Amino acid sequence: MIRSLKSAVSLRLCGLLLAFSSLLSFFDLPAFAQEYRRVDTDQKRIALTFDDGPHPILTPKILAILKQYNIHATFFMIGKNVHDYPETARMVAMKGHEIGNHTNSHIRLYGLGKERAEQELDACALQIRDVCGQMQNLFRPPEGATDESVLSAAEEKGYHVILWSIDTRDWESKNASAIINRVLTSLKPGDIILMHDFIGHNSKTPEALERLIPKLLARGYQIGSVGELLGIDS
Repeated sequence: MIRSLKSAVSLRLCGLLLAFSSLLSFFDLPAFAQEYRRVDTDQKRIALTFDDGPHPILTPKILAILKQYNIHATFFMIGKNVHDYPETARMVAMKGHEIGNHTNSHIRLYGLGKERAEQELDACALQIRDVCGQMQNLFRPPEGATDESVLSAAEEKGYHVILWSIDTRDWESKNASAIINRVLTSLKPGDIILMHDFIGHNSKTPEALERLIPKLLARGYQIGSVGELLGIDS
């Protein structure tokens, strides 16, 4: 009697699960891209990222510093800047760095709907493909602002959404030491560091980077791109 009762309960549960699965399929619920702020690891590995470029002056300075230490980073490019400075964008690709999508116009996508998010992603991807000959699977939304529409668009386009765990706020800093201290005071294995290679005023990012990298290496950290940190092909 007990076995029969258990069997009946199991069959009923299976039936409910099948019905629930069918219901989900009927409504065709959207899938959302995963967001990455950092990686959970004990290994001393971190990723360097640069937003808003390319810039005809700042980006080459940053590339020269990275080359000195044989470091590959991730550059999240704005489509319109790729269009305006194609030679600099190509230089990033030729140096072997990873390129990510940072929208075409750097508009805050939160609340604008899925269609606008798709338009921004597609327009930027087209610019990068035509200029650099690369396809991207990494996307950083401006200001890190996402909602269901943005994450759904990113998922359908095959993007990993990359945020950050350390914001250097280099865009507002007037001295390199402040930028460096923001990194070193909170640094942990698996961090994704946010910097910028396009800043409207006298940027301290190159100076900070030149001083920061030796300090990171002295602490035993391996510095690389987001793809290297996450273990994904870009």
